[in-house]
Amino acid sequence: MEIRPTTDQDHDVFVDTMHAAFGRFPETPAEGGGGVWWAALEMDRALLAVTADGRPVGTAAAYSFELTLPGEILAPAPGVTAVGVVPSHRRQGVLTALMRHQLSELRERGEFLSVLLASEAVIYRRFGYGPATYTSRLTVPRHRAALAAPRAAAVPDSGSVEVLRRSDCADILEEVYDRYRRAQPGALSRPHRWWERGAGQPPIAPAQRYVALHRDSAGVPDGYASYSLDASNTLTVDETIATDDSASTALARFVLGHDLVSQVVFKHCPPDHPLRWQLTDFRAGQVTDATDWLWVRLLDVPRALTARGWFTDGELVLDVTDPFLGEQGRHLLTVRDNKAECVPTDRAPDLSLDVGDLGSIYLGGTTPSTLVRAGHIRAHHPDAPALADALFRTARAPHCLHWF
Repeated sequence: MEIRPTTDQDHDVFVDTMHAAFGRFPETPAEGGGGVWWAALEMDRALLAVTADGRPVGTAAAYSFELTLPGEILAPAPGVTAVGVVPSHRRQGVLTALMRHQLSELRERGEFLSVLLASEAVIYRRFGYGPATYTSRLTVPRHRAALAAPRAAAVPDSGSVEVLRRSDCADILEEVYDRYRRAQPGALSRPHRWWERGAGQPPIAPAQRYVALHRDSAGVPDGYASYSLDASNTLTVDETIATDDSASTALARFVLGHDLVSQVVFKHCPPDHPLRWQLTDFRAGQVTDATDWLWVRLLDVPRALTARGWFTDGELVLDVTDPFLGEQGRHLLTVRDNKAECVPTDRAPDLSLDVGDLGSIYLGGTTPSTLVRAGHIRAHHPDAPALADALFRTARAPHCLHWF
């Protein structure tokens, strides 16, 4: 079996093999080749597993994204996607070979981390990925959707909400999302080619959607909610994007006040979303489908740790193992004035962990002490978990909306 890179000439074979791996048939692309989720594939970042007689039996690819790290730092982050093996060749080492080849290729490109969305949680831990951001669905019955007046002094929203069709404002959505993701830890960029080709899910995909567009007092767009209404009168919000809390609250108030609606479903809510607290009836907001979203894999531990921003000074010795790549390193992490140094050390470790668990705590969405209690991380003295929690703490929970 051979793992080989692809070119544009391999596109159709790659797409057919990928769909066969999942037992599905490709959708028919819209005119111009867009409107399907794989329309933004980068064939120079894709791999095919091919048998000795030339049959393609496995696929893996990556998108070129930017990931917002704590401290509003943007870092290159390949988004691993389209990973699959046709059923006739599963459990024969094809997936392992693909993942090993891909990680080696990412390192050769000089990238220090990668991300993915896991179709099955048990698959990717063994390749060094750990869940790093989380999301849930929030459902609010329309008759219980009143928002309470804020107790603390708040600046009243002086903006406006306008209803548009997605097809009439895609360029505005692209611009607003880009401003939002640059300040939101855990968010991924949406390259222009995604919007241009209608790749992914709404509101990037050209499916019909209404858009509640919020403008600030100067008329500048600063938030939107993409939504649709079904036959059961359920209003489903694909995503709410807002550059500040005032715009977010105004958009929530708008969709919750929509006429002829039985309930409003917010599909992607971060763990610290304030909406439940804003409802007059706290129990009106029902949280369901709480799940992992973005998984992180560190490829160069020192570079990754020094790339992100930090908010507490301190020192921590991390003994990190990478079972999949057969590597181990002990690192002294020193944080001063929001910046970190990470150097090899022979000092006794504070924490011992594998690279997947380090990926889980990297963005601040999972506390080290949680993984100590779960038996994933070994603390070598009683103060180590609290020290690690303080160091990896972030001002804002990481969250990712982008599907790939």
